[in-house]
Amino acid sequence: MNIFFQGDYLHTPTLNKNEFTDRYYDSGDTIRQQLKRNRSTNVVTSKAGIDWNWNEQNALSVSALFSREKILDRGDQPFFNADLTERRRLWQFLEDELKTTVTATASYQHRYAQPGRLLNIGFNYTFHREDEKYFFTNMMPDFTGQDAFKLLSDENVFDLNADYIRPLRYGRFEGGLKLRRRFIPTNMQFFPGLNSPLDSLAGGWANYKETIPALYGNYVFENRKFELEAGLRVEYINLRYTVNPTHPTYKSDGYSYAKPFPNVRLAYKLNEHDKISLFYNRRVDRPNEVDIRIFPKYDDAEIIKIGNPALKPQFTSSLEAGYKTSWASGSFYAAAYHKQTNGTITRIGTTVPGSTLIYNIFQNAGRSYNTGGELVWQQDLAPWFSLNVNGNLYRNSIDAFTVENLYPVRSVYRAARQQLTSGSAKVNALLKGKKTEFQVAVIYQAPDIVPQGRTGYRFSVDAGAKRQLRKGELFVNATDLFGTLIIRKTVYGDGFHYTSRDYYETQLIRAGYSFKF
Repeated sequence: MNIFFQGDYLHTPTLNKNEFTDRYYDSGDTIRQQLKRNRSTNVVTSKAGIDWNWNEQNALSVSALFSREKILDRGDQPFFNADLTERRRLWQFLEDELKTTVTATASYQHRYAQPGRLLNIGFNYTFHREDEKYFFTNMMPDFTGQDAFKLLSDENVFDLNADYIRPLRYGRFEGGLKLRRRFIPTNMQFFPGLNSPLDSLAGGWANYKETIPALYGNYVFENRKFELEAGLRVEYINLRYTVNPTHPTYKSDGYSYAKPFPNVRLAYKLNEHDKISLFYNRRVDRPNEVDIRIFPKYDDAEIIKIGNPALKPQFTSSLEAGYKTSWASGSFYAAAYHKQTNGTITRIGTTVPGSTLIYNIFQNAGRSYNTGGELVWQQDLAPWFSLNVNGNLYRNSIDAFTVENLYPVRSVYRAARQQLTSGSAKVNALLKGKKTEFQVAVIYQAPDIVPQGRTGYRFSVDAGAKRQLRKGELFVNATDLFGTLIIRKTVYGDGFHYTSRDYYETQLIRAGYSFKF
């Protein structure tokens, strides 16, 4: 029997966002803005449980977790004209958020007399409350308005799963089932002030209900020459999103489906050092409750986020062929792949006639494709020095699509087909001494496309070192050594486009010491 308890407290002050955005409208108007958000986070977590092995064949584990996270965000957002000679608006806000999480977990394992044969049964319940208050002061040249909104969301999740593993004469079989029930009642209230941009009618309640039963089976086989893994997961989902009937735009919506998700992995060993492989799988990315939430979220005073209750899942099929060769001091892997996504989930921004506000709403943007190749080289160049190099080059394509944003008024957005060749590279170098290690990582991501625009390049250098001591270990590491990791984005809409540069607080140095008793 093993009884355990753990607890921790974490305080983190950060510059959560420091984003500069330039917006250009076809009317000739230009707006330049900066959004600065300082965040203070305090998290208290405790966990306790018991593991009970009452005999060699049966074991039971029960545990519970409690977490309380307090987040305070204070921000300023000035808006200027094109040459920064006139401040048109100043938006200051305080976001006061309390997140409470409680989980209870029980798991049972039965080990059969046959080695490797197992039965696992588990149950998990999670309650997560999001209690958020948002206050902002809207300072215009001729007036000042005080606005606020309040959000309360309670998430209840029940998970029941059973997994069975049985070795066979040739290979092994894995199978199981999982049932998930999720219920999330949400309530949003808006409190507009003088000349407020808030839409008080868009508040109220909404209920999210989700039921997902799933079955899976998987067969694994391996001998001197061949490796095979083949499986099938069948999922049914019923999702219902009930909306306050007085909402000015959205009505109740949801979806249901029953679909198979196969996966296959084949490998052939040419000899002890060379192997070719083939992979295929199909997966689903389902929208979360936040993605379909009907309430406007004023994280940015003039670029507003809204969910879409008509949003559907996106499905991705992936095919990859690879070759790997290895030798005494290293290895090399080369692969070619193709991915196709149907119902690509993204945000689409549109405007309302006579206003410069941009409404970003989740939509399914049709089909997108990613075709490319990857190379991975690992080499011990000396007993004290090793190198790992990863390169990825691909062609990203997004088909033409048309979507309809409904909030606050109907707006149709049409996009032409896009294509771009992009890629990424990562180099990781490790220097090892008798008691000291030093590591450097260099990462580069080339510009890429998204359904309504482009992302800019990213580049950063990280480093770290550790030193073994007599009874412990001393370490230090640093991220983004030269302050080059900037998130760049350009978005094109009907009648406008904007560019943004977000300077995250990425230059961090951490140092620590671990002591071994």
